[in-house]
Parts: sequence; C-alpha cells; structure tokens
Amino acid sequence: MAKEPKGCGCGNGHQVMRYVTLAASGDLAGAAEALGQERLASLRREVVVRPVIFVGAGTCGLGAGAGKTLEALRKYLADHGVQADVAEVGCIGMCSAEPLVDVQLPGRTRVSFRGVTEDKIGGLMDALLAGRIPGDLLLGQFRSEVLEPWPDVPFIDEHPFFAPQMRRVLVNCGVIDPSQIDEYVARGGYQALAKALRTMTREEVCKLVEESGLRGRGGGGFPTGTKWKFALAAESAQKYLVCNADEGDPGAFMDRAVIEGDPHRVLEGMALAAYAIGASKAYVYIRAEYPLAIARLVSAIEQARQYGLLGENILESGFNLQVIIKQGAGAFVCGEETALIHSIEGKRGMPRPRPPFPAVRGLFGKPTVINNVETMANVPEIITRGAGWFSSVGTAKSKGTKVFALSGNVERTGLLEVAMGTTVRRIVFEIGGGIPGGKAYKAVQMGGPSGGCIPTRHLDIEIDYESLKTVGAMMGSGGLVVMDEDTCMVDVAKFFMDFIQRESCGKCVPCREGTRRMLEILQSITRARRNETGVQALERFKSVMYLTRLAEVIKDTSLCGLGQSAPNPVLSTLRWFREEYDAHMYDRHCPAGACRELLLYKIHPEDCKGCTLCAKKCPADAIMGAPKSPHYIIPDKCIGCGTCLDVCKFGAVFVE
Repeated sequence: MAKEPKGCGCGNGHQVMRYVTLAASGDLAGAAEALGQERLASLRREVVVRPVIFVGAGTCGLGAGAGKTLEALRKYLADHGVQADVAEVGCIGMCSAEPLVDVQLPGRTRVSFRGVTEDKIGGLMDALLAGRIPGDLLLGQFRSEVLEPWPDVPFIDEHPFFAPQMRRVLVNCGVIDPSQIDEYVARGGYQALAKALRTMTREEVCKLVEESGLRGRGGGGFPTGTKWKFALAAESAQKYLVCNADEGDPGAFMDRAVIEGDPHRVLEGMALAAYAIGASKAYVYIRAEYPLAIARLVSAIEQARQYGLLGENILESGFNLQVIIKQGAGAFVCGEETALIHSIEGKRGMPRPRPPFPAVRGLFGKPTVINNVETMANVPEIITRGAGWFSSVGTAKSKGTKVFALSGNVERTGLLEVAMGTTVRRIVFEIGGGIPGGKAYKAVQMGGPSGGCIPTRHLDIEIDYESLKTVGAMMGSGGLVVMDEDTCMVDVAKFFMDFIQRESCGKCVPCREGTRRMLEILQSITRARRNETGVQALERFKSVMYLTRLAEVIKDTSLCGLGQSAPNPVLSTLRWFREEYDAHMYDRHCPAGACRELLLYKIHPEDCKGCTLCAKKCPADAIMGAPKSPHYIIPDKCIGCGTCLDVCKFGAVFVE
C-alpha cells in the first residue's frame, strides 16, 4: 500500500487510485464511495465545518504583501481564539488586486476580497465573523450549487475582469490548495490519465490530441498531436519528454502562475504526453528564478509518486514515468528547444541546425518531445472531454483558449484566459479596464522580444496564430505589454533590441553581430547632437537607411528561431510608427518625451524669480542669469539630466 503524502488528509494512496480509476470509467457512485462522500464534499469545499480563509500566496501575491497578510491573519485567529483553516492558494489572475483573501463560512459561499494588506485583516475578519460583508474590499462571491449565496453580493464571474474569460487551464488556479493532491483529485484530477492508461492505446491518444487542434502554446504553434506522432513513430528503446517552463520574455509569467497554482494539472498532462510517445523519463526545464514554482513542483511530484500516479507501474498499468526537475540559469536562448536540450545535457545552451528535429533525435540523441506548460495543462481535459469539446471554441485554425499575461499601462494587470479569436480591444479595454489616467492607447507588444506591436488601427484584430502575423506580431508565449501615449516606440524597439543582443548565444554571426549593429543604430537616433563627434551625424543618417535591409538579412540567415525573429520589434515599430522614427531622425525630437537626450529644457522668463537654485544644481553649468533676474539654459551645454526641472520651486522650467 502506498504511503500517504505529507499533509494530505484523505485516506491513502490505494483509495485515491481506486477513486481515480472508477471515476475515469464513469462509475461516479463507486468512486465517491471509495473516497468517502463526506471527504469528497470537504475537499471540494461543498461542506466546511469551520471558517476557511484562502490567501493568494503566489509570487505576485507575496510581492504585494501577502506574506505579512498571512502573519496578521494567523495572529488574529490566535488572539481571538477563532478555529479556522488557512489555505495558501495560487494566483487567481487579478494581480493588480493583490493581496487577495477569500473567506468561506460554514454553509455559505466563498467570498473574495481585494487589497487585503496586513492592516485590514482585523476589520475584515471582525465584519465577516459578525455576518457582514465589508463592501470597500469586496471583489465578489463564488457560485455554488449546494451552498447558500450571500444576498446583494455580486458573483465574481460577473466582474469585468473575469466575465469575458473562458477559464480552462486556469480553472483551479487561486481556487484549490496547490500543496494538496487530494483537492486536485476531488475535482477530477488524474482521471484523464486513468482513462488513457486503461482504455486507450498510445496511437489513440496522439490521434485524439491531433483531432482536437491543440497547437503548441510556447510560440511556434506547431500541432501538438502531429509532433507526438513523429516521436511515437521513431524507433528507440529510450524516449524523453520535456516540459519547457523557461519563460524568459519580459512581461511573461503564465508558466510560473500555472505551476504555482495547479502543479498537478501540469504533471498529469506530462504523464499523458509521455504515455502517448512511449517515454519513460520526463524533465521539467524551469528557471531557477522561480523558487516557489519549483517548490510546488517538487512537492507535487512526491505526492503523485506516493499515490502511484508517477513512478513505477502507474495505476497498475505497466507504464513507468520518472519526472526530473532541471533548473535553468535564466538564459533567454534556452527557451529555444535545441538550446534547451543542450542545457539539460550539461552543455552550453546553444541552438543547433534542424533537421534532425528533436522528435527524431533530441535529448541524448533520443526521440524527444518538448511542449510548454500551457500545452501540457490543456491535455487532461482533452482526454476527458474529447476533441470536439476542445475545438468547439476558437477560430478555424487556432482552437481552444489562450492564457495571457497582461501588464504595462493598463488598469487591471494579471493573468487571463480567453477563447482564441478574442480581440485585442476586448482584452485591453474590457478585461484590463483600459488605460489609466484617461490617457490614449498607443500599442500592445505581443510575443515578447520576438513579437511585434499592435497599433490602434488594429485593436479589433482577432488573436490567433495566423491573424497576428498579418500585422507583424506573433502569439509568442502570451505576454501582452500595453503602452500608452507617453511611450516612445523607438525607445521600446531599443529596449527589446538591447535585451535580444545581450541574450544572444553568439553562435551565429547574423544574430550576434547584426543585433548589435541594430542596437547601435537605434542608440544613434536617440542621441543628441551635442553627444556626437566627427562624422557621426552623417553615419547616423546612413545607417538608418540600411536598418530595414539589415533586419531582413538577420531574419533570413540566423540559425535559430530566436535569431530569425530578433528584428521583429524594430520592423513592427517601423511599420506602424514611422513618423516617430522620422521625428527622432530629422528633428532630433521625441514626440513622447521619453528619450532623455532629445529633451529640450527651457525656462519661462515670466515665472523665473532668479533664485539661482537651478544654476547652482546644474552639473553642466548650462544655466545662466543674474540673481533675482530671469535665467536661461544654453542648449549646447545642457545634458538633459532634468535636475533644473526637479529643483525649481516656481514651475518655471518646462520641457519641449
């Protein structure tokens, strides 16, 4: 009999195995009897005998102060002698509202509250234990078919952030305790694995996934089932599966949040994929900068192993699977699958030419399938519900849902999941709540450093793999960075090019040298004339003429997909914001006022009192004027540091 995982409250591994197997076969009554009706209801939070307080303790929540909230909560419960259960859950997605605290009282639905910092715990708990819902912190209540709802409290799925979403991958995130395998099992977890191992051949699993239309959610969008078929057909005594959790895009945090909030869903998807291709060993390649996600994975793997859901003879089917965590060192290039393979092998993470593709010759020279976290998390419900269920949403060529990380200049940042085909406008303005401060939308950067910008004129484009390419963007892993009118698009291109240049592995000349040259060109057109010497001004004009041509050469000749997509941020901003490049080039002016060197500082004579403070603080001695008389700035000496603007007490200094 398997040992009971530490911290689990249900019977033992044998009971869970029996429950999962019976549920997968459709015998729900027998499954409930195997685990126990009362225990099952308790794990689903359909029955609680004392208050349960859920604290969003994912990385985003902890960054917002959830750790201090937890301390204050435990102190409150101890000081007031309140018997309650405290559960640390993952991120439900609304990161801008963290720290999030949910409370469920016996017989009543679960209610979520936003912005619950440590100083607000006392008032919140006093009100709830007295039977009142404090409206100032209220986010909404969860729906339940068996629990009594709170009167006059809106449901959380009606909130503008959640209403347009279709949560499939994220269904458990922020809801269940990710450290408890029992809660995942009670909500249908591992039933897909039991179904596949007991009733389906490897070929049938591959075919079902192929028919569903699931495409790789890591950026390339290659059909998942087709990739699995290639690996299955490859003859080898040893095959490998790799889950790529090495998201390195600025603004991307989907994989981290899914693993932190629902690690067993990822493990079940990996087990299904490994069974489908005939692999007995799997790796999770995850960056070491994700300590909480790694800790959750380590715990989940051990729990699944002790319950007989990983390891030897899984569910007594004869299928074996060992899952190993490999921590990466944060190299962006290791997101590319062949570089990732080299890193796992202990080599320097550098891409290699393809073919042969990893599905034929991959890790340690053996057939290997590499899918990212979101792809794996989609698989269990495809097996459980069928290909038609998955493909019932989405577009003609992009089926299912997509998880996005929404950040930047938008009211509600966080993690969201929508059906393929949802418009950019709906995500930014409906789910995200629009641009703060009444400012205008300018663009959204999609696909990270390898992606492109979507301007105002294309706000109504439907998001799928094909349509985004028509406007110079790409799906990527799912990062969405919103920019407002104060954003300089030349500066954005320079930021991403600097990132790409530093993260280039240096193996091929076009990427290593080409991206450096592109960065130098962008730096030159955001440089003030006073900082140029000799013929640099002439070289500046000449180099810009070759910017597009250089970008195309890099795309055509780089070794790997990262190098081939490296020029995308520049090409995209050039395409949609050419006027900004022209202003920088010909007028040495930044319309958004973001490029410091191009800012022109001036003093209003009528507002200047001649206090001399600005002249004294100016590091370049660029400000002249007699005491108690209006001062002025010498443009050729000004270095654009902004000190004068900061120290002026009379509002006399302004920027053009």
